Amino acid sequence: MRLAVISLQTRLALLLAAAALVGAMVYTGVTRWPLPQLLGAVRAGLGVGDSPPVPVGVYAGLLLSAGVVLALSWWFAHVAMAPVVRLLRALEGSVASYRDGDFSLSIAIDRRDELGRLIRMHNELGQTLREQRQNLVQRELLLDTVVQNTPVALVLTDAGGRVAYANIAARHLFNDGRSLLGLDFMQVLTSAPEGLRDAVKAGGDVLFSVEMDGSEERFYLSQRAFRLQGRPHRLQSFRRMTRELSRQEVATWKRVIRVISHELNNSLAPISSLSHSGAELARRGDMARLPAVFSTIGERAQHLHDFIAGYARFAKLPAPQLAAVDWGQFVDALVLQCSFRQIGPLPVHPGHFDAVQIEQVIINLVKNAHEAGGPVEDVTLAIVEHGREWHIEVCDRGTGMTDAVLKQALLPFYSTKRSGTGLGLALAREISEAHGGRVLLANREGGGLRVSLCLPKFAAG
Repeated sequence: MRLAVISLQTRLALLLAAAALVGAMVYTGVTRWPLPQLLGAVRAGLGVGDSPPVPVGVYAGLLLSAGVVLALSWWFAHVAMAPVVRLLRALEGSVASYRDGDFSLSIAIDRRDELGRLIRMHNELGQTLREQRQNLVQRELLLDTVVQNTPVALVLTDAGGRVAYANIAARHLFNDGRSLLGLDFMQVLTSAPEGLRDAVKAGGDVLFSVEMDGSEERFYLSQRAFRLQGRPHRLQSFRRMTRELSRQEVATWKRVIRVISHELNNSLAPISSLSHSGAELARRGDMARLPAVFSTIGERAQHLHDFIAGYARFAKLPAPQLAAVDWGQFVDALVLQCSFRQIGPLPVHPGHFDAVQIEQVIINLVKNAHEAGGPVEDVTLAIVEHGREWHIEVCDRGTGMTDAVLKQALLPFYSTKRSGTGLGLALAREISEAHGGRVLLANREGGGLRVSLCLPKFAAG
């Protein structure tokens, strides 16, 4: 048979009512019966006089009954609050355990009142937290397994620049397989190739090339800042792009062959048709229409010649003629050919490169910056000294590039423009590499793109 549930409020009210009833009984016993009668009998026994009831004062009765009521109320309150106190102590220990990440504790008290419902809800909460913790641990193990075994090198640094996390690929790339945890990442990079250090310092997303183990390796660096547990962190991912770019280059050359074949067919088909028409007109003796036929054939042939010549110039890029270049004269020549805003002072020491080739590269880069869609006045040119290199930086406030475009932007014939040839950035890369330098592409904070043409200070070799 199930017992009726008595709430704490009802229990406490009954106990207080019992205390009040006892107080009333004490007051009646002191002032009415039996205490006055007992006192009269005692006096009669002592021969003091007759034995009428001895009256007790109202105030004395009230004082005595109040003392009894208070004592009983305190004891009843102690009895009623004892389980609440025990439960609060149990909850205090449980909450402290939760704070320390231990959700295994539960309260083993079987009650059928409000405290019982609170205990059951607490235990259910603990069970839910245990299940969630177990699922989270399993997900963390899975994520850590995936991250540790990914070929992309991942390095997480804290606000002080120290490594908080690094996967296996990062350890092999930067520290010969040894742990990077707790090390200063910029200090670790002192033994890395200079191009890699410069890419990290530049910030943002960068596609760059470095010399490693006797061969050229291309990397795509992505850097993101975020807060972890309320503290600023930075995640750098280094993805080797050499094989992927090689596959992309093969696909690009196939696309180029298709483009050239299409253009050749578009020109040769009408030339063949016009030649046949011209021969037929000549056979008929219709000489008046022959000049128009030959003129159209010449136009198509000239278009085909210009088309092939453009690609031939890229394929047969001459070796750079290195010479000392005064930066002031170099910039003055650029101002006459394109519009930009110069940022910062020009270097005092002269550069050493092929001025004609580098000038053409910068003109193309400034043209691309103007076509990016940002304000004209935000197209800037800066020439800064960076270690053993000159960095010629062209910046804009346009739309920037997506990650997918950044990965392929330097490939020949890759273009996102409907009428673009895809040779501008590829030509910049070819010329910079012929000078012993490289090209870095990075999206700017606040929007826009920064293209850095990195040239060595001195002639290679």
